[in-house]
Amino acid sequence: MRALTGTPDTLAAGRPGKVGLLELRYARVGDRTELVQRYQKSPLQIMRPLYVDPQRPDMPVTYLMSVGGGVVQADRNRIDIDCGPGTAVHLTTQAATKLHRMEFDHATQVVRLTAEAGSYVEYLPDALIPYRDARFYQHTHVVADPTATVLLGETIAAGRLARGERHAYRMLFSDLEITRPDGEPLVIDTVRLDPHEPGSVTGPAVFGAHDLMATLYALTPLAPAAQVADTLHEALRTCAVSFGVSELPDECGAWARIMGSDPPAVARAVHTAWDALRRLLIGVPAPDLRKT
Repeated sequence: MRALTGTPDTLAAGRPGKVGLLELRYARVGDRTELVQRYQKSPLQIMRPLYVDPQRPDMPVTYLMSVGGGVVQADRNRIDIDCGPGTAVHLTTQAATKLHRMEFDHATQVVRLTAEAGSYVEYLPDALIPYRDARFYQHTHVVADPTATVLLGETIAAGRLARGERHAYRMLFSDLEITRPDGEPLVIDTVRLDPHEPGSVTGPAVFGAHDLMATLYALTPLAPAAQVADTLHEALRTCAVSFGVSELPDECGAWARIMGSDPPAVARAVHTAWDALRRLLIGVPAPDLRKT
């Protein structure tokens, strides 16, 4: 990725509109969670948090948005989210994140999510869709208190499937790191998708013969890791997808990787797994969130 760094023939990195910044802090206020601090810099912004979950009226739903219509070359985005003690927060995107064609340089997104003591946090963005010749690096770092619960999802498409752009992007790297507040590592998941490298895209550990790859992590002290894994397995076995489930290290939770070639089927599988986890951990179903 470093070798692709260069000066684009459009706006360069660091120019206005090229460095997106979003800083959010949530706190428990009375009987609900509220957004108490916000700083946003274009192209990143949010909608006003909405209390639309009838089963959890205390939990705000926040839609993360990009006013630019997608990620373009030389964009540098950073998202910092701090969920304070005892908060309950759902974070998602308004739509899929489009990674546009990049002839010069590359684009990056760095996400840091902090879940403090006793918090319950869901970070479930829609899919990353890399267009032809896209070059993108994402690093997600979750810092979770031992008493916090974090449901974290990521979905990557092989490209603009309707246009036949399967693995036509130049490079897509995604690093996930989950640690405790003292820096103790819990989970590291490294995805390196380079269609020019044999096996890096269609190998057995990545897409294989499928067009979408979704991953869902459940880090929680609210149920034993084996029960969390069993819940994910039972939920996904009813879906028309391929999947695998296993426990996370040190009994901290479980995770699932979901593979498929039908976008609606993969989306339904992720929602089914999310719904099952919610019923197990907080005793309520997942809402049907409206998006444009």
